[in-house]
Amino acid sequence: MIGSLDVIVLDCPDTRALARFWAEVLGGEIVQFDEDWAEVMLPVAGSRPIVAFQRVDDHRPPEWPGQLVPQQIHLDVKVDDLDAGETAVLAIGARATGAGTDGFRVYLDPAGHPFCLIHPTD
Repeated sequence: MIGSLDVIVLDCPDTRALARFWAEVLGGEIVQFDEDWAEVMLPVAGSRPIVAFQRVDDHRPPEWPGQLVPQQIHLDVKVDDLDAGETAVLAIGARATGAGTDGFRVYLDPAGHPFCLIHPTD
């Protein structure tokens, strides 16, 4: 195992509205929100993964079942060490994008889906 699933992130135009919707559907609690990011903790107190919502300018909802506009979702995988995690995911076929910060790095899986390795500081 390289890491553990920490956050499931959905792109959207309105973080507050989508967080409210999913909190109601899942029985969760909104634990953080602002215009650009919101988080819903699932019913088991302090449990991970959480569901998060990321505002995207000019968001276009996915087309289903067609794929003219594919689904927008990515996984955040928590690791103890970003460098070791990067080495491991690259070894099994991920591609580095060069995007990230001291707390996360963005990669593409073999099919081109983005995902992040994260090392939260708090």
